[in-house]
Amino acid sequence: MATHTKPVLHGYFRSSCSWRVRIAFALKDIEYDQVPVNLIKDGGQQLTEEYKALNPMRQVPAVEIDGITLSQSLAVIQYIDETRPGPRLLPADPKKRAQVRMISDLIASGIQPLQNLYVIQKVGAEKVQWAQHFLERGFQSLEPLLKQTAGKYCVGDEISMADICLVPQVYNAERFKVDMGQFPTIQRLNQSLMEMEAFKVSHPSCQPDTPVELRS
Repeated sequence: MATHTKPVLHGYFRSSCSWRVRIAFALKDIEYDQVPVNLIKDGGQQLTEEYKALNPMRQVPAVEIDGITLSQSLAVIQYIDETRPGPRLLPADPKKRAQVRMISDLIASGIQPLQNLYVIQKVGAEKVQWAQHFLERGFQSLEPLLKQTAGKYCVGDEISMADICLVPQVYNAERFKVDMGQFPTIQRLNQSLMEMEAFKVSHPSCQPDTPVELRS
């Protein structure tokens, strides 16, 4: 059996993309090291030349694993699913696997980038209204999809990459005061998932770089 060096996650406690990777590591019971990258301090540590060498996009996360560096959260999740034992994060069934990818891409490409830190900083004074608009717009598309695909979790009754993407996005929506009562399926799924240990231990409130005032 192959032995693996412990992966290193370069991330930020409140980054939803970093949180996705932390959830996946927890679900797979993978030990890893964390190197905090403060997106606010010193104008943003992700903008340094040192970090650019890890991730030319100057975003988090970047994951050093098995001699390579991966810098997109969904790529990281799929890589560890394909190379590590533990529960499958993408279903064996092709139709369900396509649904998982559809939901994951909707969140990771269609919602999150429009309200991430870099975009919000560019928007300026209207940042809260901007974030709320695109979060609600995205959830209005996601809610009917999940009504069709969900069982106990986003796609059927097995945890998947879709669930890993959903929870951090709901956390962001709550930060921006989106009324989640509009989205009962999303709300139900999120509540169920947040009862699981993998989602609790990976939560932004308990990471090595979580500020004291935000710890719980």
